[in-house]
Amino acid sequence: MADTLQFDLVSPELMLASVAASEVQIPGAEGDFTAMPGHAPFISTLRPGIVTAVTAQGEVRYVVTGGFAEITADSVSLLAERGVPAGELSQPAYDAMLAEARRQAAEASGDGADNAGKLVNDIVAVGQQLGLNTTAA
Repeated sequence: MADTLQFDLVSPELMLASVAASEVQIPGAEGDFTAMPGHAPFISTLRPGIVTAVTAQGEVRYVVTGGFAEITADSVSLLAERGVPAGELSQPAYDAMLAEARRQAAEASGDGADNAGKLVNDIVAVGQQLGLNTTAA
């Protein structure tokens, strides 16, 4: 079995990552999980969160707002709705992301309100993990 797997992260704007990784930590819609070489194949939806890939150069982190993950024994492919390297997420960009989620939550009803509330909570958690101000938006 190989020591690494191929990790690719793509957003509509660009290819964010294409590296060999020993593990990839993923914010799955049904819970966080870690993919490693030899992982059983499956597909998952993503929730807003931080993806962490452990590479030979160290950990690299990306913020994603949702999307899909395809995991095989030798690769992880993430198709993100939006993605940005965690170190490049500015406070104004985060504020806009949080404001949009809060607007959607205010307009939602029924089951949509529950999902929109979870979205807000997930985005607040991302901001807290990155040390951003989560009350401004």
